[in-house]
Amino acid sequence: MRRNRKFGLSEAACRAVFLTLSGCSSLPDSGPSASDVALRQTGADKSPRYMVVDIAPSTIEALRRRSFASFSAAFGDRRLSAEPVIGVGDAVSVTIWEASAGGLFSAPLISDKTSTGSNSATIPEQTVGRDGAITVPYAGRIAVAGQTTRAVQQTIEKALDGKAIQPQVLVNVTRPVSNSVSVGGEVTAGARVPLSVKGDRLLDVVAAAGGVRAPVNETFVELSRGGKTSRVPLVAIIDDPRENIYLRPGDVLTLVRDPQKFIAFGATGANAEIPFDADGVTLAEALAKSGGLQDNRSDMRGVFVFRWETAAVARALDPGSPLPRPGQPTPVVYRLDLSDPDSLFLEQRFRIANRDLIYVSNAPATEVQKVFAVIGGGFSTIGSAASVVSAGAVVK
Repeated sequence: MRRNRKFGLSEAACRAVFLTLSGCSSLPDSGPSASDVALRQTGADKSPRYMVVDIAPSTIEALRRRSFASFSAAFGDRRLSAEPVIGVGDAVSVTIWEASAGGLFSAPLISDKTSTGSNSATIPEQTVGRDGAITVPYAGRIAVAGQTTRAVQQTIEKALDGKAIQPQVLVNVTRPVSNSVSVGGEVTAGARVPLSVKGDRLLDVVAAAGGVRAPVNETFVELSRGGKTSRVPLVAIIDDPRENIYLRPGDVLTLVRDPQKFIAFGATGANAEIPFDADGVTLAEALAKSGGLQDNRSDMRGVFVFRWETAAVARALDPGSPLPRPGQPTPVVYRLDLSDPDSLFLEQRFRIANRDLIYVSNAPATEVQKVFAVIGGGFSTIGSAASVVSAGAVVK
């Protein structure tokens, strides 16, 4: 076996040491360094893969206009709904009064001035058929669909004129199926909620269904109307009265629970998926929830927030970037340098979005420490090998 003349080591031992030191170029790490994030935003073809935006007052102002979908914008009409009309499937009852006894709908006379009972009769509740009509004795089929109760009353009175004694009619919709809103999802009691004559706003209908079961900050409202569906956070509807729009017959309202959370990764106190537990959190609160930065390894210049932004927001952040495309999310990396004291104010104003990834890179000194640790391990290997060689020499 050949030995190294300087150290008296075998060739195999020296080779092991060299292999150990060569491993310094591929040390384990939790993610890219701060310089990697900034320098590798372009691919091999020199086209940008993501945007890197420094968190500054102008950035926060651009993000302040970042908004969710809007019921007011999607459906537009914020006026009171029209007066309810009778529709197919509604249950209707009809009561008819006559001016005196002895008529079609009143009790017979037992003398010239007295009667055995009431001068009115109530026709049993009936459902409006697919022909849009109901049946009234001595009046036949009466078309009621698309008409108000007042209009139907007048129609029945005209049909009974000359048959009943000065008839007066009252029409009542006992089960207004066609003039209702379907409410489901995270509500206490999902049901068809009938709309009142005065008009009902979205929150009125939610309250009529028993209110929400999930936390308000985790609840989203989906409204479907006329083939269009829009989704808005419940908090936005509560905060902005313009989003609390009037509902229309046939609307479908679904309350969906979507827990708001972010992911903390890298040189933070906890690498985990962390819930907001509040109506939104700032970057400062998010870092605190994740245990803050680790003093022994974090790079205070390498705090990043990875997020998919809408094309409109991305264009506002960097009008010259070729990345934003209509209808497609844009990958954006927000960068914060905590070595600047002003950044402590900025992180209190920067709002974290649902499913953001907060990443803190390792400090360059951490990599140096790893190198020395590997070199130390190499020297330990040398020492062990030398001891073995020395022991072999003594034995000989």
